[in-house]
Amino acid sequence: MQFLIHKQALEYDGSQLSSLWALRGFNLQGDSIVTFRGPCRVEPDALVDVRDRLDRAPIYSPDMLHFIVEHFDLDLEKTVCRQRLLMVIIKDLVGEMTGVLLRRLGDDLYAANRKLSVSIATLTPVSTMIHAGLNVYTTGVPVPAVGLGELGLDGDAVWSLAQRASYGYADEMRSCILARCKVRGVP
Repeated sequence: MQFLIHKQALEYDGSQLSSLWALRGFNLQGDSIVTFRGPCRVEPDALVDVRDRLDRAPIYSPDMLHFIVEHFDLDLEKTVCRQRLLMVIIKDLVGEMTGVLLRRLGDDLYAANRKLSVSIATLTPVSTMIHAGLNVYTTGVPVPAVGLGELGLDGDAVWSLAQRASYGYADEMRSCILARCKVRGVP
């Protein structure tokens, strides 16, 4: 699995959840995770989560750390499990780096009752994709939210989190492949 930390600011608007996004934008062919930082603004009509779309609830954050994952298989249930694994990796790293105990509910992370993350897993015609976004700052966020900055991660520490989470996720995927290739079948 390839990973890239893209340090130029990009706005996440939902269009990144399209097949071959990493190939088209960064020449990464195959399973990948791309991390970047920038605002998040997803209007209701662009939401992948149909429940949120029906509620007409836009997603907004002035500054997020974004993870875009693409796997070239078509198993959405497996991708939802991968999404939750990514969130557990991030939860553990943020806790280790800040001393703050986060809580994971499904695919979201919380500090107390304030939301740190947004996340979604979806299916494209040729792949499955995950977006996870972590608030860095929260001015104007429409829900009770917390940001990495408030938890003590800013500047280079945000990029360190991006690097460690991306590497950790890629390493877990590699480890899963090796684990399934070392066992014998049982009758």
